[in-house]
Amino acid sequence: MIALVDYGAGNLTSVRKAFATLGADIVVPGAVDDLSTVSGIVVPGVGHFERTRAIDAEWRDAIRAAVERGAALLGICLGMQWLFEGSEEAPDLSGLGVFRGTCVKLGPTNPTSPTRLTSPKLKVPHVGWNSLELPRSSDLMKDVAPGAQVYFTHSYAAPVVADTAATTEYGTTFTSAVEHGRIAGVQFHPEKSGDVGLQILRNWLTTSSRA
Repeated sequence: MIALVDYGAGNLTSVRKAFATLGADIVVPGAVDDLSTVSGIVVPGVGHFERTRAIDAEWRDAIRAAVERGAALLGICLGMQWLFEGSEEAPDLSGLGVFRGTCVKLGPTNPTSPTRLTSPKLKVPHVGWNSLELPRSSDLMKDVAPGAQVYFTHSYAAPVVADTAATTEYGTTFTSAVEHGRIAGVQFHPEKSGDVGLQILRNWLTTSSRA
């Protein structure tokens, strides 16, 4: 059973439909106790990082406890950014902190934030199809070809870290997928990325089935 966390950040219907296509059993937990028996947890989401405030301490503790007992965890778009330490979009709000680093706004280069985009002519938000580069092998990207196209819509992006499983170029290089053990995240929307996106979700489901 896969738990799809609803914290009011949208795109649940499309994510649920994609998992249903793959034959996954999905539940939307109404209470933290519902996470005690699931094999995987998905944190989706679009919009402002402030929305993740709804994932309060009780839910964070329950998610961490589920992961510690072996459940897989997947963050999608805003959900992936939440797996990092935080975002410039809401500086007072901490992420889950599974991955080191802070998400920064896509935009012209700033001396205090050298990971920003280098061209002010690039449109933000970054919306549309873009390619994946694969710096290392990973379970999440199994059977995904370098250069595969996926669909993005975001204004903030995570830095490249040791656990980065895929990168994308949009003026600079940012993390488009990250994976460490049973914890993974994707900046793009696999539920809107055709066969490539379904393959990535299928790979993650394989990881969750090992719980």
